[in-house]
Amino acid sequence: MPLLAQQCTIARPVRLDGFGFFGGRDVSIEFRPAEVNSGLAFVRRDLPVPVRIPASADHRIDQPRRTVLEQDGLRVEMVEHVLSALAGLAIDNCEVWTDQPEMPGCDGSARLFVDALSAAGIVELEAPRRCLMVNRTIRVGDENSWLEARPNYGIGLSIHFCLDYHQGPIGRQEYSLSINPDSFCRELAPARTFLLREEAEVLVNQKIGRRVTPRDLLIFDQDGPTENRLRFENECVRHKILDIVGDLALAECDISGHIVGYRSGHVLNAELVKVLLETHSVVESPMLRASA
Repeated sequence: MPLLAQQCTIARPVRLDGFGFFGGRDVSIEFRPAEVNSGLAFVRRDLPVPVRIPASADHRIDQPRRTVLEQDGLRVEMVEHVLSALAGLAIDNCEVWTDQPEMPGCDGSARLFVDALSAAGIVELEAPRRCLMVNRTIRVGDENSWLEARPNYGIGLSIHFCLDYHQGPIGRQEYSLSINPDSFCRELAPARTFLLREEAEVLVNQKIGRRVTPRDLLIFDQDGPTENRLRFENECVRHKILDIVGDLALAECDISGHIVGYRSGHVLNAELVKVLLETHSVVESPMLRASA
């Protein structure tokens, strides 16, 4: 992601409605402008006293198939697509007020979040952005599933990912992208969540996702997606990169480096952020020095 010099927020509040894919409840969220250095946060306004839950690696807890944040026992769930939209648009100060613990699933992508934030407008603030410059190769995972951060040959974030189901309707997909607001909106934001039909049936039997239909995301049977057409031939791997962008936002700064992944997911995304923060310093954006 080519780094901007100044921190950004949105110009005005904007609302979006939907329902949670896991719990099935109607949910309304409102993106609100935030002050310099306040970062990204979710505010549970459904409680007697609103509770602010920062979008940081320290607040992430392990839950299957989604990114969950917790503060004093209170959670917000499936935040990765919201965070991906914010990070993809280079918005680093914003509060997301919600009347439910789970974010709306919308169409399984980040597109509607991007549309709402773009409609609100993005403004610069009088403060420098913060950046973590990857200066050595960091790897997490094992030979079957791994994620690496490598130094970049410039300033910015690029991601290469290999999704490998070996065979079947998804098969093996690879994709690379240099991340910036334009490329994110065009190439990643529309990419939807995907499941194999047998995975979806297991979730329904566990009383999870009963309100979701094949029209709400991508569900693959042996012949391909059911009741939906692909937006990209390699939409599944693009969605995996979308998730990485969202999970990297938990670093609470820009990341300048090249991320390479193979069959990894939210757990390894979070582990990589943790190791990067432990091994690297966060400094003012190098774009400030470049433009001085």
